[in-house]
Amino acid sequence: MGDVLAGIHATWEFDTDSVLIRFERGIRTPRLFQSLRERRIPYAALASVTLTPGKRGTVVLHAVPRPGADPLLQAAAGQLKESSDPYRLVLPAERETLAEYYADELRAVLGPEASLPADAFLVAAPEAPMHFKAYDGRAAFDGELVSFRWFWTGASSAKWKAGDQTFPVADLGGIEWRSPEAFEGYLRLVPRGADTGGPGPDPAPSPGEPSVGQTQPDQDPASVVFGLGYGPVHESLPFAAAVLESVRRTQSVPVTTAPVPVGGARRDPADIAVRMHHLGDLHRAGLVTDAEYSAKKAELLAEL
Repeated sequence: MGDVLAGIHATWEFDTDSVLIRFERGIRTPRLFQSLRERRIPYAALASVTLTPGKRGTVVLHAVPRPGADPLLQAAAGQLKESSDPYRLVLPAERETLAEYYADELRAVLGPEASLPADAFLVAAPEAPMHFKAYDGRAAFDGELVSFRWFWTGASSAKWKAGDQTFPVADLGGIEWRSPEAFEGYLRLVPRGADTGGPGPDPAPSPGEPSVGQTQPDQDPASVVFGLGYGPVHESLPFAAAVLESVRRTQSVPVTTAPVPVGGARRDPADIAVRMHHLGDLHRAGLVTDAEYSAKKAELLAEL
C-alpha cells in the first residue's frame, strides 16, 4: 500500500506485506501503547477488518488478529480493555471516508487462512531484555532466563524462605497473567509439563486460575503479584508476551539429551557478545548475583 493513516493515539504505515503501527507518546495515550512504541503486524496475522462509529465524534478502524497469531493478545487472554487494544485506530469522524478506503485495502490483502487460527505466532513479541517492578519483587527477562528478586517490603515469608528465583525458559510450559487492573493481579510462570504431566508443550491455565497445587500467587515463588499501584499493565503484559514467545519457540525445537559432539558447530561470536552484554547489564543492575554471573559467563565463553 505504501501510505500512512494518522489516528489519535497511533499512526499506521502500510507496506506491501504488513502494517507498522507507531504509537504516540503523551499523557492521554494509554500507557500500554507508550510501552510498546511500535509493532509490525503482518497481513497474514489478520482475520478481519471493521470500521465502526466511536465515542465523541470519532470512528474506529479495528484490525482483528487471528487467534493465536499475537503473543501479546495470547498472554492477555481477553483481559485488555477496549481502550488498550493495540489493534484499534481511533480517528476523527471527518476522516471516515479515508478510513473506509484503508479498511477496504486491508480486506483485499487478507489471505485464505484469515478465518483459521494461526499455528504459530506471526507477530513478533517485544524484545528482551525486559524488566518490571511488581508489589513483592522485581521481574527481569534476558531472553533465556526469567528472574524474580524479592522486596523485603512486599514479599511473603514463603518467598523469602525460597529466596530469589531464576527460571530457564526451557523449563517453562507457559505463563499465567492476570491484569493489574483486576483485583489481585499477578504474573505466574507455569512449569513445563505441569498441567498434564505428559510430554510436549502445555497451555497456560486460564486467567485467574491458580496453577498446579492451587498455591496462591503471593505464596508461590514462581509468581510476582502486582498489588495496588504496582505492576502496571504497560510493563507486565509486554514482559509476559516476550516470555511466552520464547517458551513457544523453545518448545518448537525437539528436545534431546544426546551430548554435543566435540568439534561440533559453534555459536555465532556476535550472538555470544550480545548475550554477554545483556548478562553484564543484569549483573550491574543487581538482578544477577556474582555467582550466577560468573557461571553464566563461563558457559557463554565455552560456546565460542
